[in-house]
Amino acid sequence: MQKTINRNLMFKLFLLMFAGIVAVGFSGCTSKKKLAAQAAVAERLATIEQAKQDLLSVINDQGSMTIAKKEDIVSAVKALNLEDPEVDKLIATAEARLADLQAEELLIRERLEQEERERLEQENKYGDLEVYFDAVSTSKSMAMADPYIAEALKFFASPDVPVLVIVHMEGSLKDYDRPTTIKKYLDYLKDQGKNLNEIYNVVFNQNGKIAELELIKK
Repeated sequence: MQKTINRNLMFKLFLLMFAGIVAVGFSGCTSKKKLAAQAAVAERLATIEQAKQDLLSVINDQGSMTIAKKEDIVSAVKALNLEDPEVDKLIATAEARLADLQAEELLIRERLEQEERERLEQENKYGDLEVYFDAVSTSKSMAMADPYIAEALKFFASPDVPVLVIVHMEGSLKDYDRPTTIKKYLDYLKDQGKNLNEIYNVVFNQNGKIAELELIKK
């Protein structure tokens, strides 16, 4: 009888110990899940905060980053799909800022391209005239130079159009040689047999003829 009681007691103790072990194990699993959930929340908050800082760096940048770099940052944040209202608002602001910068860049590029086209057009306008100046100065005889002089004069409003030769220039300040006229300058080229100047600027009248010619030493 005593042995039966002892066996029952031991069995109950075993059940209690087993229950305790199970309880401790369950509690441990619950704690791990809770910690994992907390870690996930903390990681998300950190990611959101970093995303905000990255977007603010794009929005507040004063030119230290290229547009391409800013686009990469915004794209990277959008790819996170954080679904956070503040982040979404900052994304919209950053994209609006990028759109403005892209529009400004396009205007600048178009302006530079236009200036380059105008420069090339001006060079082409001067090109034929430069050819005549060289032809006059390299003609083997006075008689050979005269037809080139006659053709060159067709570019000008009159034979008396002023010709200014820049001998020194510093910033916007210019020093000129003694003024002359286009006819006298062409005769000078014929006599000297060499062309030491190049066209710096041309002023046209309303008829498209040259009203003033500015040269500069080569």
